Amino acid sequence: MHPSFIWKMAWRDSRSSRRRLLAFSISITLGIAALVSIGSFRITLAQAIDDQARTLVGADLIIVSRRAFTPEEEAFLHSLGEPQAREVRFSTMATFAKGTRLTAVRALAGDFPFYGTMETDPLNAARDFRQGGGVVVKESLLIQFGAKPGDHVKIGDVDFIIAGALKKIPGEGSAATSFTPSVYIPLQDLAATNLLKPGSVVRYRDYIKFAAGTDAEKRIALLVPQIQKFGLDYDTVAKQKRDLGNSLDNLYRFLNLVGFVALLLGAVGVASAIAAHLQQKQKTGAILRCLGASARGTAFVYVLQAAAMGFVGALAGAALGIVMQITLPRLLKSFMPLPIATTLAWLPILRGMFIGLGICILFALPALLRFRRLSPLIVLRAHVEQERPRRDRAVIVIYLLIAASVTAFGIEQSDQWLRGLIFAAALGLAILIFIGVAKLLIVLVRKFFPHGWSFALRQGLANLYRPNNRTLLLTISLGLGTFLLLNLYLTREVLLAQFKSIGANDQPNIFLFDIQPDQTTGVTEIVRSLGLPIIQQAPVVTMRLTQIKDRLTSDLVADKQNKIPEWELQREYRSTFREVLAETEKIIAGQWIGRVAYKPGDVVPVSLDKELADDWKAKIGDELVFDVQGVPLKTRIASLRDIDWKRFQTNFFVVFPVGVLESAPTFNVLVSRVPDPAASARLQNAVVAKFSNVSAIDLTTVIQTVDSILGKVALVIRLISLYTLAAGLIVLGSTIWSGRYQRLKESVLLRTLGASRAQIYQILCAEYFALGLLASATAIVLALASSWALARFVFKLDYAPSFWPLLIAVAAVSGLTVVIGLLTSRGIGTTPPLEILRTEVE
Repeated sequence: MHPSFIWKMAWRDSRSSRRRLLAFSISITLGIAALVSIGSFRITLAQAIDDQARTLVGADLIIVSRRAFTPEEEAFLHSLGEPQAREVRFSTMATFAKGTRLTAVRALAGDFPFYGTMETDPLNAARDFRQGGGVVVKESLLIQFGAKPGDHVKIGDVDFIIAGALKKIPGEGSAATSFTPSVYIPLQDLAATNLLKPGSVVRYRDYIKFAAGTDAEKRIALLVPQIQKFGLDYDTVAKQKRDLGNSLDNLYRFLNLVGFVALLLGAVGVASAIAAHLQQKQKTGAILRCLGASARGTAFVYVLQAAAMGFVGALAGAALGIVMQITLPRLLKSFMPLPIATTLAWLPILRGMFIGLGICILFALPALLRFRRLSPLIVLRAHVEQERPRRDRAVIVIYLLIAASVTAFGIEQSDQWLRGLIFAAALGLAILIFIGVAKLLIVLVRKFFPHGWSFALRQGLANLYRPNNRTLLLTISLGLGTFLLLNLYLTREVLLAQFKSIGANDQPNIFLFDIQPDQTTGVTEIVRSLGLPIIQQAPVVTMRLTQIKDRLTSDLVADKQNKIPEWELQREYRSTFREVLAETEKIIAGQWIGRVAYKPGDVVPVSLDKELADDWKAKIGDELVFDVQGVPLKTRIASLRDIDWKRFQTNFFVVFPVGVLESAPTFNVLVSRVPDPAASARLQNAVVAKFSNVSAIDLTTVIQTVDSILGKVALVIRLISLYTLAAGLIVLGSTIWSGRYQRLKESVLLRTLGASRAQIYQILCAEYFALGLLASATAIVLALASSWALARFVFKLDYAPSFWPLLIAVAAVSGLTVVIGLLTSRGIGTTPPLEILRTEVE
């Protein structure tokens, strides 16, 4: 066959089936759209971070202290030059006319931010509040209490005038301020609030801007040893970029997973569509063979059609991906600390099209290779056993190539070869389970066939194991999509349920903290006077870890081989002291020591959280050194505790015995329970009115905030998961359509034997309902198992799923299978029997 003839034949032969092929190409379109949109979003986000890096922190260098800067530190900061800005951060209650709320107070002096702007309404509020007497309040907080510029808000002992609403400022993301909205006050007014007490949790920050032309990274590298010598923390543009990239890794992984699955389902849809197309082109192919066409040339005609279908799908997918790339930044803007441009990134567009087209052709090849063995005798007789050897080496090679390509694609999407291999193996295991269940169903239906059932039900069940059945393909394609969507849903519900459970039963739901020792009695009396219980009281002492066994934590941080999480080495630990264990913990190793007679220089026995000990590779008897607000304290691990962190009480990583920390600066935490929001408001107002420095966390508000954030995340998950769902529906339609011709002949034969149209549709309903029920039931079992594993081993949470969504999923998937099956089978019950009979004798 001349190449020009093959091209012409491929074009002419496609006329009768172009609409159907284009419809089935939607499945690969969705997969490519996912790849394009996710890849473009990742590149544009990275570009935005690079372009606006300095607005992530608003300065070139930030030096942070957990105590007021000493004279030596002030001299060091002064030597760095100007301009600089100073900020004091802490949390406290803000009292509005209509209520109180825990806020993050920022006492600011200087021209911060040096990069980017503080966006306020009105615009001059960002400048006017620094003159004194005014504050800038997060816009969402003003909306909550119905406040506006010109109204008053009380912070500590000072009644401030609201100068304006804060819309945005460098260094703060919307999600972070959802829990504790920011309030900016002038630094010169901080002392008048009388909020800073001994032991208060406060952060002192110095913002530094280098002179133009300075190599910031080189200068910071020279300053780091001096900063660490003073025991100060620091933040830079480079660290913020790295931390932001790390925090987005899970988002990238999820989006890549959805793109991978959508593309995989799209490829399965293409494979089933090509199989259906070739089934209807057998007679055309046989005629070409009778006219002298080679088997290879005949197959190549349809390879071109499959490639054309994939190419059109790739173009449409690229276009849809561009639209989604514009949409994603808008959906995720609440979680981004900087604006993301929606410029086009051509590399992921071309990459998505190339990968999608390649996978499309690869998945279509098995059916196309089998087509090359088409017998010319089909022209003379409709029923001819095709020459199909038991093992077709070319098809086996293609299947191996598909497995290798899917694995390689999984590794590429995961960014880590081990994670990619695990994911590909897990996906392969899920597919094998679906295959096993489908084959088990066929065996069981054959062996235990219900001969006493009605004619329609018997025929529908018999279709599950008859020649050309679609039991296996439908079970895999439909079950896989259902499994992935249910797994996402169940995991989200498990996470959300842990937050909702805090208000259940008798668990505490309000925490009063930053209570000074001389205020403990007064706060306790207020709580009891309102008829509320005192569930727990605990003193808190802030400290930092400086040494694990014989190694300094600063050395561990600098050691690239160190596997201890950096946050565990650099964080500030809030520890307590008590004689007895709390109800949320139990000793699993060592001996609990509740009281000691301490003398300076003694090694103090402490109790450590077992998970922290595992991270530190520490055991009973190992020594730790803590810096208790400037005083080094040697300790020895006397016991390890298993802590139930899901119980919302004052749990601590490190617990000291009584007799050691009493003289250290402390504050107290009081835990109670309020029956409703009105009681919570009365308690907070009463406490703040008498003790302005005491702050409260109402967990019902936290639950609402978490629910709101998770709701936004869930919206993104649902939208992105629509790729998978839509691809699954297309696959379902194409696989059902691939058996349409066989069902048409069977239905005509049944009509010839006297079956009514109603009976034919009942047979189809029985078959498709059984397939939908099988696929959804298997998917639910797998989703329950996988979401349980995630909850148990990844999130360390209890697992108690709600079963009514699963029942809805079974009904929905089974119903969808029946509806789509009937839609793609239109005409089966109305096609005249003579039409099929004529094709048998032509």
